[in-house]
Amino acid sequence: MKITLVCMPWASLSTPSLALGILSRRIADTFPDIETETVYANIDFADWMDQKGGLGRTEYSFYSLNSYFEGCGDWVFSSALYDDPTWRVDEFTESMRDRITDEQRETSLRLHGMVPEFIDTLARRIVAGEPDLVGATSTFQQNVASLALLRRIKQLAPDTKTVMGGANCDGSQGEALHRNFGFLDYVVRGEAERTFPQLVAALRADGDGPVDLSRIPALCRRDGDASVSNPPAERLLSPAEIPSPDYDAYFDRLRRSKVRSWYEPLLVIEGARGCWWGEKHHCTFCGLNGSAMTFRSKSPHTYLEEILALAGRHRVLDFYAVDNILDMSYLDSVLAELADAPFDLRIQYEVKSNMKLSQIVRMREAGVVSVQPGIENLSSRVLRIMDKGVSGTHNVRFLRDAESSGLSVAWNYLFGFPGETQDDYLPLVEQFPALHHLYPATGASRIVLERFSPYFNRPELGFAERRPHRQYRVTYDLPEAELADLAYMFETEAHGIDQKLGDRLNEALREWHDSYVRSSLSYVDHGDRIELANSRPGFAWRTLTLRDPVEAELFRALHDPRSVGQLAQRAARSDGAWDERRVEALLADWRAHGLVFVEAGRAVQLATADENQLMCRIRRDSDKHGGPELALELAEEPTCVTIS
Repeated sequence: MKITLVCMPWASLSTPSLALGILSRRIADTFPDIETETVYANIDFADWMDQKGGLGRTEYSFYSLNSYFEGCGDWVFSSALYDDPTWRVDEFTESMRDRITDEQRETSLRLHGMVPEFIDTLARRIVAGEPDLVGATSTFQQNVASLALLRRIKQLAPDTKTVMGGANCDGSQGEALHRNFGFLDYVVRGEAERTFPQLVAALRADGDGPVDLSRIPALCRRDGDASVSNPPAERLLSPAEIPSPDYDAYFDRLRRSKVRSWYEPLLVIEGARGCWWGEKHHCTFCGLNGSAMTFRSKSPHTYLEEILALAGRHRVLDFYAVDNILDMSYLDSVLAELADAPFDLRIQYEVKSNMKLSQIVRMREAGVVSVQPGIENLSSRVLRIMDKGVSGTHNVRFLRDAESSGLSVAWNYLFGFPGETQDDYLPLVEQFPALHHLYPATGASRIVLERFSPYFNRPELGFAERRPHRQYRVTYDLPEAELADLAYMFETEAHGIDQKLGDRLNEALREWHDSYVRSSLSYVDHGDRIELANSRPGFAWRTLTLRDPVEAELFRALHDPRSVGQLAQRAARSDGAWDERRVEALLADWRAHGLVFVEAGRAVQLATADENQLMCRIRRDSDKHGGPELALELAEEPTCVTIS
């Protein structure tokens, strides 16, 4: 038996497919006698784009990274799926008016006419290898390309079995795909590490007589002409059932591609599945975990060995962790060990934004260079609507501490939540110039209604009216009811602030982005005084010294968000002449100088610490407490003098 696994456009070119890496390893471990080939057709297509049309990294990146919410990548391959190079050209052109650039639209139309040739060539190449089973993984904008390929393979070799899996096949989406595309023999919904080997075992035994596919969990299959969906598994996979991925096929293909000069490759790693926050507090807008929210993580030893083995085998130091959220126990296990590894890794991770400075520093020491902390807004009230479990000042604290630690932060600003008002945005936009030295958001966007999110599953939260996003109607030849099962994104009535304020928010974020490179706000604590330096364009002052002992005390206390009452109590312990009114006056002055961010009755100071000061503080608390935890009650501890 021979199996061919395919990674279609528009999967990232800079990373191997985790899904296919895991499945190829699982099949090799379970069935050593089965030949398994992994085809990186996304790299094939990038080379083909270059050779046939002179298109390169910029064009591929647009479809892979930037056009997901418009569906341009899926539409490009619809001509091959429906065997019509003019498939819905007029509808696409009209729907994309003012949504993408003229150049992007022309490139889409051009590729739309060309891709049937690519699909036919690829299908013939795969069929020539005489596989018994061809499987395609589908996440983000891989759906239509995968369908088009499997359709053509079925035309060329009707006896070849076809199967799809991946995030686009979860729940009702997988059922709709199987029901509407008869050339799909099977669709695997949800986690495939257990289901796919069971399917392979059944197909291999087919020559010995009829096989019973009804016992394979979450499998969509055919009973005569009817599409049948087996019930899901009674239990999710345990981490021990998830093998280390095999990425040899990716690097072999990359070495023979022009793509190798476009990107530095990143190794994809996975320590955990699900979301420990989402198990109890599912963020209202988030559908990323699909039908498997339960948090599970690999043993620290297994995960550490996997990372080091991949780095050693492929001579790559850059890693991208796909975990929805960092397992916090890894800080004291996996990341602590990586900090002492014989080579310097560079890791991207998703975390929660209420992390303390000591935890951020530990990540940085382990090689974490970039994080996605799910900030999404700076209004505590809107964050409560999201059920994020953090405040606006906590999010700003994270941005400040990440800047102090040299950690890049990927985040975007979301709006459009039921119950939000302009008062949740205007006072914060006015304070954005004080934040220009911190890592800026990529932009602001109205939330999209996503399948699997609480907003989708619970219409009473505000989004009762919904219809499949327009991109599905332009791409697929299916009735609305079927699109409603196949779609991941939905259009719905707009809530929250209007677009005029959304545009103002975006303009303020663009100004923040443009100012970031030339902005700084830092401090040095000499014990008897605190010296601050500023280069943010929105503030005229350049240096400032806090000499008053109480003012210095309060500045240190504002490392964490504090209320006026908390600050007044602290000040009064040092000097009885201080009361809440005097603290309020000081905060007003500091806010005018851009030293603090004030929101929801709490303030946090915005100045970043230099590296010497940061590391001295950590060493002090390690000595005092017998570990690396940072004592955040800084006002009650002597501070280190920076030695230049």
